[in-house]
Amino acid sequence: MGGKKKVGLKQMEKQQVKEDEDKSKDKKKAGPPKERKAVGIMPPDAKNEKIIGEIKKMNALTPYAVATRYNIRISTAKDFLEQLEANGTVQLVSGSHNFKIYKPAAS
Repeated sequence: MGGKKKVGLKQMEKQQVKEDEDKSKDKKKAGPPKERKAVGIMPPDAKNEKIIGEIKKMNALTPYAVATRYNIRISTAKDFLEQLEANGTVQLVSGSHNFKIYKPAAS
């Protein structure tokens, strides 16, 4: 019958020594735990001139791009982009019910 060949004692010892070395290396490499940044829930002010200036410099605006730039949640970024569209700062280019792409409005 077929099946996996059993490992000999010498080979088993070598595997255990190698695993122990790998574990000790991993413990040495691991430094202090990385700090997690709290993601903001409040969107930036849609009427702030500085923020509007930054947004006008961007070629395409997606919720992900806005969320990463301002360190906010994607759902908050979607609401923020809808506010900007209502103000006339950005225009909807295309999108479906779950993904939208905006561009800065012509000045």
